[in-house]
Amino acid sequence: MSPAEISLLAATVLFVGGHFLLSHPLRPALAGRLGEKGFSLLYSLIAFAALGWMIVAWRQVGETFPLWIAPSLVWWAGSFLMIPALVLLVGSLIRNPAFPHPGAPPTQIPPPRGVFAVTRHPMNWAFILWALVHLSVYGTTRNIIVAGDILILAFFGSIGQDRRKAAAMGAAWTDWQARTGFFPFGAQLRGKLRWRTAFLPGWIPLIAGTLLWLLITWWHAPEVSPIAVYQDFSWLLR
Repeated sequence: MSPAEISLLAATVLFVGGHFLLSHPLRPALAGRLGEKGFSLLYSLIAFAALGWMIVAWRQVGETFPLWIAPSLVWWAGSFLMIPALVLLVGSLIRNPAFPHPGAPPTQIPPPRGVFAVTRHPMNWAFILWALVHLSVYGTTRNIIVAGDILILAFFGSIGQDRRKAAAMGAAWTDWQARTGFFPFGAQLRGKLRWRTAFLPGWIPLIAGTLLWLLITWWHAPEVSPIAVYQDFSWLLR
């Protein structure tokens, strides 16, 4: 590996490892000593420092010869898979019902709605889908390092969140877990929720997520934009 690639790897390890350490084993001691506000400030400083380092290192690595390049069909499929990913991301910011007061009775947590009816970790699954899409379409060194680490962080971070909240909230979180799914559509497959709840995440996530997808696609990957896909398949409409 080149020095720039080693720097990028170190930055991503700091970003992912720092998140795990500060969110789990180190959190109680640091929060007790610094207070919640002080701990949040420390957490944010480390996260933004690592993210800034990642951005600088990413640019230094530059484009390298890819180990693989997916065929066009995979690029298009990956592009459209980002629509539900962005819907999950936007919806995760709207009315999360999973934050009752610690120790509150399970009945105080409203039924899962919106994207939380799809999965109780919509933001993390948005990043998981993003990572899987980017890993599948383009195998450059910097893409593998960053997308691979984000995949690890989002998946195992979700597991860690479940464990931490179960310890902090007791029966309230246990009941919430039973009524929701870790994996997308898990609650529907187990018969806990009706399928219509998964396909009606709300107009705001649907519209905002789709508009965000159009904007990112236009800026980031014009070769898989809706216009390019239409042009490639326009002969089918003749």
